[in-house]
Amino acid sequence: MLHAIQDAYARIKSDLYPTPLIRSYHLEPYFGCAVYLKLENLQRTGAFKMRGALNKFSVLSDDAIKGGMVAASSGNHGRAIAYVCKSKGVPCTIVMPQTAPPIKVANILALGADVVQCPTENRFKVAAQVAEERGAIVVPPFDDNDVMIGQGTIGLELMEQAPELTHILVPVGGGGLVGGIAAAVKGLSDHTKVYGVEPEILPRYTESLKAGKPVAVPQNHSIADALASQQPGDVNFPVVQNYVDGMLTVSETAIQKAHKLMITEGKIFCEASSSIGLGAVLEEKITFTATDRVCLVISGGNLSLDQLSSLIDIEI
Repeated sequence: MLHAIQDAYARIKSDLYPTPLIRSYHLEPYFGCAVYLKLENLQRTGAFKMRGALNKFSVLSDDAIKGGMVAASSGNHGRAIAYVCKSKGVPCTIVMPQTAPPIKVANILALGADVVQCPTENRFKVAAQVAEERGAIVVPPFDDNDVMIGQGTIGLELMEQAPELTHILVPVGGGGLVGGIAAAVKGLSDHTKVYGVEPEILPRYTESLKAGKPVAVPQNHSIADALASQQPGDVNFPVVQNYVDGMLTVSETAIQKAHKLMITEGKIFCEASSSIGLGAVLEEKITFTATDRVCLVISGGNLSLDQLSSLIDIEI
């Protein structure tokens, strides 16, 4: 899989923003070691999803996309698909949960895409129906090998930017991001551990890894709205099972505390979902030694100032 990720990077690199890896001295007291942040919130369209969208487009023929594209998304994947569709003059429809943050809906509409909203648990079914009606192709947000390979290009960059990393903590929804990063990192490093981090109220990977197969969990609403999936992707699960070193769960309270801390102390404007790795550290779901070098993947930064109001009364 490493070679596929390297080939994808060669195809899409010119269309990506080169996101920085910075050392976060302000957060290091909470970890007890060196801490680095991979700032995918600075990626084109404000999240890592641009990588998977670009790679998917790179392997599709013009004939395949002539009817347009449809994607089910909580926001960031949809914005990436809408951006690429606009640049190629391709019709685009994004199916979003009714609970999606208004700013994410507005960002997609601003790119000229149609938006259809429905209950979170129905979004994939509705996307398939819309695609059939419009003669369009569906681009999954995670359960797709080309999308996962595109996300894995982050792992290549990390190993180039900081090969000394000992741990990488990755937010987990359907598993495309953590699967892609882990496959790339494990192909290049024999000392770097990759952990997935998911909301405690949506423990789809924790439960699936116990069961040895993808299982669905109840569709609870997490403040980490970008991590809304009920079930691991069938394509992603075996990759995660094979390459990821462990899965951590984080409470909603800890995610909120981590989000506030990331903004006030880390000085990073990001989504709650991006802060979940810090939440795992606050809850001591994972600990480090003084010689460790830890990276948090800051997966996205698409939020409004209004969303920050809920953090005012949160005590860190």
